[in-house]
Amino acid sequence: MAPYSLLVSRLQKALGARQYHVASVLCQRAKVAMSHFEPNEYIRYDLLEKNINIVRKRLNRPLTLSEKIVYGHLDDPANQEIERGKTYLRLRPDRVAMQDATAQMAMLQFISSGLPRVAVPSTIHCDHLIEAQLGGEKDLRRAKDINQEVYNFLATAGAKYGVGFWRPGSGIIHQIILENYAYPGVLLIGTDSHTPNGGGLGGICIGVGGADAVDVMAGIPWELKCPKVIGVKLTGSLSGWTSPKDVILKVAGILTVKGGTGAIVEYHGPGVDSISCTGMATICNMGAEIGATTSVFPYNHRMKKYLSKTGRADIANLADEFKDHLVPDSGCHYDQLIEINLSELKPHINGPFTPDLAHPVAEVGSVAEKEGWPLDIRVGLIGSCTNSSYEDMGRSAAVAKQALAHGLQCKSQFTITPGSEQIRATIERDGYAQILRDVGGIVLANACGPCIGQWDRKDIKKGEKNTIVTSYNRNFTGRNDANPETHAFVTSPEIVTALAIAGTLKFNPETDFLTGKDGKKFKLEAPDADELPRAEFDPGQDTYQHPPKDSSGQQVDVSPTSQRLQLLEPFDKWDGRDLEDLQILIKVKGKCTTDHISAAGPWLKFRGHLDNISNNLLIGAINVENGKANSVRNAITQEFGPVPDTARYYKKHGIRWVVIGDENYGEGSSREHAALEPRHLGGRAIITKSFARIHETNLKKQGLLPLTFADPADYNKIHPVDKLTIKGLKDFAPGKPLTCIIKHPNGTQETILLNHTFNETQIEWFRAGSALNRMKELQK
Repeated sequence: MAPYSLLVSRLQKALGARQYHVASVLCQRAKVAMSHFEPNEYIRYDLLEKNINIVRKRLNRPLTLSEKIVYGHLDDPANQEIERGKTYLRLRPDRVAMQDATAQMAMLQFISSGLPRVAVPSTIHCDHLIEAQLGGEKDLRRAKDINQEVYNFLATAGAKYGVGFWRPGSGIIHQIILENYAYPGVLLIGTDSHTPNGGGLGGICIGVGGADAVDVMAGIPWELKCPKVIGVKLTGSLSGWTSPKDVILKVAGILTVKGGTGAIVEYHGPGVDSISCTGMATICNMGAEIGATTSVFPYNHRMKKYLSKTGRADIANLADEFKDHLVPDSGCHYDQLIEINLSELKPHINGPFTPDLAHPVAEVGSVAEKEGWPLDIRVGLIGSCTNSSYEDMGRSAAVAKQALAHGLQCKSQFTITPGSEQIRATIERDGYAQILRDVGGIVLANACGPCIGQWDRKDIKKGEKNTIVTSYNRNFTGRNDANPETHAFVTSPEIVTALAIAGTLKFNPETDFLTGKDGKKFKLEAPDADELPRAEFDPGQDTYQHPPKDSSGQQVDVSPTSQRLQLLEPFDKWDGRDLEDLQILIKVKGKCTTDHISAAGPWLKFRGHLDNISNNLLIGAINVENGKANSVRNAITQEFGPVPDTARYYKKHGIRWVVIGDENYGEGSSREHAALEPRHLGGRAIITKSFARIHETNLKKQGLLPLTFADPADYNKIHPVDKLTIKGLKDFAPGKPLTCIIKHPNGTQETILLNHTFNETQIEWFRAGSALNRMKELQK
């Protein structure tokens, strides 16, 4: 080992101004590394303990697990104002993770900041740009060829700025994090809404936009509104066909897609021990679908077992020493409490078109008949970041094996997506992959694939009404295959497998019979499978690129003629005046997710080119004026045309504009392009009944005004042909409403109040034009 003083010197040189991790060398001589890939970055349970004790003394009450981990990462625990749901916390996350679709813009912003190297351990994961078409190896080769420019940019940017790079084929970001980086008590932020997956290992893992990630990578304290805490008490135990997925499907049905907004969902109670670590991760992962900040489970023996099996027994042993800080205090208070008896929980299937429309599997067939949903299942799809663990694949294989024993294969098409290279290699070795192929399945690449719309689907035409069932997390209109008539349902992998074998939504594997090749009827037995392989995991191919210690000679090239990458220009500063005569670009009717605002699928190839991807702005949103998508009236020409074209027309002619939205605007993915695009094309404000958390923050980061109606009924007072003036910006202050004057074409006016959640720091972002502009000002 290098001399102590030399080791400190090297760390200081590598980490620049960030002293948080340098302190780990100075203060913690018995060290345990965060991961095998960063041997000199250490877990700081001692600092977590110190901060928790400071806050506990101040608050003088028992703490939830969420509070322990969040408050344990406060930048200034002695003086930070703490009030759930109100104050903004300044936090020091332990690490950052980015997937390739969002990492492009995050790294472009980091490059624009002018900083030499990231201040915390950070990683890039190539999982979003691989399209499902023919099968794993062929699709991966095709993706590497098509996306070579982007992969090269991310690899060289990672090498230049000290970011670990997981090559295409490595697997899905959240599975890689669970296998390598998550640990009990970690505070991790990731540029993907399903980052909460890491809560299955007892960490607070939060999805954010790229600008938030840049703050953390720059060593700036990261701001988060102090979350409320929703407790979910689990009793009983899982058995039979009921799976961890059914817990979150049930919770989603209770809380709906916005019921968790502004809160951390904290699972606890005796039922927790009946759920595997990867099962807990499934539950936390899909907590994104209820709008929760994140979800978390307390440290227990199932997590210890998983840590040991993934080569991290040293972390498990350290967590044992600090276990009191990795579980909730007895008598702690939850803002809301839900109780679920796992012994009584039945298998669920949610959908279509929204992940909170919950049905017991036993009832979905009759509901579908009543609603006119197609009963025949065209495709069953298992995998995704939510359900691609060894246990998931084993339970699906157990169902498939029974069908094969009776001479049956799937009546529906069937696809399998391993979550990581390690999972792929291990299920190949242990025979699960072959069983799933034998029943009719196609094993896809270790990537997101159809879950995010990366699916070259050939079996139907666009507009054809059909049903698919998946073990994914989201089922918004058109998300998987860009067909608005695809009725997508989400359920567990084993239920997907059973339904794909039967070929119909009317099949209930708990009670219904199948007919074997010999004409005899049989019933599928509830699947049973090991939660972890009996032998060690097979790591498969080495797909990780370490950043070099000395990156001074590394070049990152972005061609000025590239159609996929574009260096960023700073947004304009606020001019110091109120926003007058804003044109309404679109008044949105109903659900408007980030998929509606900035579609994925084929648009993913432009995630590093702001101008090109802005051509998908709000193309999925429904215009209240005509009930159509991507058709809005140009206020000057009076002609209807695509939303992006109209926005570009307004920008060219110096017309600033606003969007009017409905409830929970911006739910779904964390993609900050949904905030960057309206800013780039001349938008100044988004006014809605309510916002999803991540999107509201992303809008603020880019210098836009996310505002809400003080009276939600005022949504009805605004018409697409009106003009709006937002007053009070000169005296813009936290908690102080702004005034909006609605100017109707007939010359009449109405005045309404608009609320906001800006704090002083966020107001500075607005005045500077963006959070990145403000960062540069502070550097100067």
